[in-house]
Amino acid sequence: MKKEPNKCNVRRHNGSMLYRIGMFAVMNHITIKTLRYYEEQGLLAPAFVDDENGYRYYTMDQMATLHQISALKEAGLSLDDIKKVKAGVDAAELLAIKKKEILSQIASLSTKLARLEGYLGNAYMSLDTPVLIKKIAPVVCATMQARIESYDNLFDAMPAMGAEMERLGCECAVPEYCFTAYPEPGYKEDHILVDTCEAVTEKLADSDIVKFREFPEIMAACIYHKGPYEDFPGTYERILQYIEENQYEICGSIREVYIDGIWNKETKEEWLSEIQIPVRKTEE
Repeated sequence: MKKEPNKCNVRRHNGSMLYRIGMFAVMNHITIKTLRYYEEQGLLAPAFVDDENGYRYYTMDQMATLHQISALKEAGLSLDDIKKVKAGVDAAELLAIKKKEILSQIASLSTKLARLEGYLGNAYMSLDTPVLIKKIAPVVCATMQARIESYDNLFDAMPAMGAEMERLGCECAVPEYCFTAYPEPGYKEDHILVDTCEAVTEKLADSDIVKFREFPEIMAACIYHKGPYEDFPGTYERILQYIEENQYEICGSIREVYIDGIWNKETKEEWLSEIQIPVRKTEE
């Protein structure tokens, strides 16, 4: 199903896809200099360093750590404070101190103060899994639609989809982007309509099994979920509360993105997913 990506930027190690520092920086809209600085500060070390050439590589699940660092910085904490949080210091105590500093300033810091209040008082602003609003780039996907009996059958159709993509000569995009979307509104207990989507490098001719679709750029509320899929309801509660309380409205199909799972992790606790919900600001 998949061709080997550019070996200069991507490699496999211990079952995980590794991305060279330059590609990882582009994927996260930051600079290589920032990543190197985070490494020097002990905040985010590369997952692998090639002994032969010194190239640094990162994994997709390290995006969650970057999200946490970015969220805490936006709340007004310094890198020294973030290091203290990662070392085990009570984050709420540090945030309370920062709140007092912000209250002594005027309008220019009001945004940071509001965000700080969110971290101190709302479950949806969990420090481990913060909600962030970000742009999701346009993407071409191979898709397969099916109606499943329950969420337990979510991945049953993937082997057939993979075989058909290989037959058609599909080349998967790098970085990988695999997600399911639910085109029908509302929550369903059974007979669920599901679109399984895999990003590819080009749009090919449709077959009876796989259809190709271009997804436009979206603005989405995003949250990482670490652990088994049956624990999704708690994560959904946090992100939906964030959307409601920050004057956003849902404007598209929800995407569940699968980063790590049974295919490369030994336990469910290591699974990493991201929920992406297209949103727009509500009109006053």
